Amino acid sequence: MKPRLLCAAFVLLALSTSVLRAEDKPKGPPQPGPEHKRLAYFEGKWTSEGEMKESPFGPAGKVTGSDVCEWFPGGFFLKCTGEGTTPTGQMKNLGILGYNSEDKVYTYYGIDNMGMGESAKGTLKDGTWTYTSSSKMHGKVIKARYVIKEISPTSYSFSWSTADDKGGWKTVMEGKETKSQ
Repeated sequence: MKPRLLCAAFVLLALSTSVLRAEDKPKGPPQPGPEHKRLAYFEGKWTSEGEMKESPFGPAGKVTGSDVCEWFPGGFFLKCTGEGTTPTGQMKNLGILGYNSEDKVYTYYGIDNMGMGESAKGTLKDGTWTYTSSSKMHGKVIKARYVIKEISPTSYSFSWSTADDKGGWKTVMEGKETKSQ
């Protein structure tokens, strides 16, 4: 008699576990939330112009470029490719913009043809996007802050600042992007 009760208990346990798992299963593929959709601001073709300040990243001078940002399939991430001219030469880059729902932060990961790769976390408040990161350069920790201020649906200003581990933020680059399409 005891083996039958034990077997029945296992069957009930298995059934209740599968019912609980069925309730946890999503009803279809995941969908982008409102924060993901807010990234649509950056979708399209953009041109940029700005000024680079003298820094460990290179000499001062004019910066120009163009970027194309388009949705990656699924609608969770924007893929941005760009190219331009800086005081150190031609620049090509790839960036991925997204939103991390678990941490409730915007995300950015980018690479360029000069060997730089960066991962940053960001916030959005009142039309101002602020991304921050930390990396090493020549063995020293460098903090970076990239601020985008929406001017209109088709333009924004930007500034890139860095600081060492002691603070003292310094602007490395600033300029404006304009949407062409």
